[in-house]
Amino acid sequence: MDNNHGVVLTKEGLNTLKAEYDELVNVKRPVAVERLANARDQGDLAENSEYTDAKQNLAFIDGRIAELEEVLHGVKVVTSHPKGQIDVGCKVTLHLNGKKEVFTIVGEWEADPTSKKISHESPLGKALLGKKVGDKVEVEAPAGKILYKILHIE
Repeated sequence: MDNNHGVVLTKEGLNTLKAEYDELVNVKRPVAVERLANARDQGDLAENSEYTDAKQNLAFIDGRIAELEEVLHGVKVVTSHPKGQIDVGCKVTLHLNGKKEVFTIVGEWEADPTSKKISHESPLGKALLGKKVGDKVEVEAPAGKILYKILHIE
């Protein structure tokens, strides 16, 4: 991750991370702290797997909270993009092997290939940035080179 620019997110992605952060801080962490306190009261900590598990769970939550705080502190939210050019936040319709595919270009923290949300850092995302309707991009994939034609940008 390039720390000079922070993390790039769409407004939707920022809201998703903020929601996760709020839930961790206000819901999951207090529950984990209470669980740890209850496990501690159960006696011998050396043989108490509930205590060990509760402690690890709280450490995981605290780690994720710290990670999100760092991201949210340095985040760059993309709210607009050059007209007619592909940038983070764009929905792009591509022609590939005789069929149309619609992808949304998002920041790396939002990437979800199953939802057709691809990172601007991915090979396809990098190839598409700055391109216009009618342009063709070639992307190196495990199966060989794939040629995409850009049909529509919104």
